[in-house]
Order: sequence, then structure tokens, then C-alpha cells
Amino acid sequence: MTERTKRKTPESEDRRMLDEMLEMANALDAHGLITKPDMMQIRGLCQKPPVFTPKKVVQIRKGKANMSQSVFAALLNVSVSTVQKWEAPDSGKHPSGAAAKLLQVIERKGVEAIAV
Repeated sequence: MTERTKRKTPESEDRRMLDEMLEMANALDAHGLITKPDMMQIRGLCQKPPVFTPKKVVQIRKGKANMSQSVFAALLNVSVSTVQKWEAPDSGKHPSGAAAKLLQVIERKGVEAIAV
């Protein structure tokens, strides 16, 4: 393998496939061949997950949720130290996966959308 040859990672292949799937769904939607609920579901599955900066996490926790770090951590089912790392500008850690999705829901609809 030469220096110029890029290796495809599983993540880049997954991203490419999701981008192509979304492109196909958009084409079907443009011709009225896919239902609105199906299109919404496909968009939700194919969109790139949001990246939450430390500032954004603090803004969501204090502004939208109005919670302490410990209560917020319990709501998201993560440790307090995890929330602290997300909020620390120099940690390099940020929410991903389910936690990022929950933060996205809280940001859009408020904490009431996930609180039981």
C-alpha cells in the first residue's frame, strides 16, 4: 500500500452507505413514492449525529434542563465524571451515541420529553 492510498475504515464505509441511502430516500420522496413517516424515520437514522461542544452541553444542562451535574448525569444514565468531562473544554471528550441523541431531544423539546 502506498502513502497516497487511503484505507477505508468501517466508519467511512458506513457513513458512505448512509449518505447514499438518504440520497435515494430523498429522490423517492421527491416523486411521492415514500410516506412522510418513513421519510422522517430514514432521515433520523441517516443524519450525522450532532457534535456537542463543552459550551453546548453546559447550555443544555443549565438552560434547558436547569439541573445540577449529578441530577443531569442520573437522567442520562451516565456518571457525574462523564458529564464533567463533557463540560471541560480541555478534556477532548464529548457525548456520543445514545447520550448525544438524548441531549438532542432535550435541546429540541426540553427535559420533559425524556423525564419519566
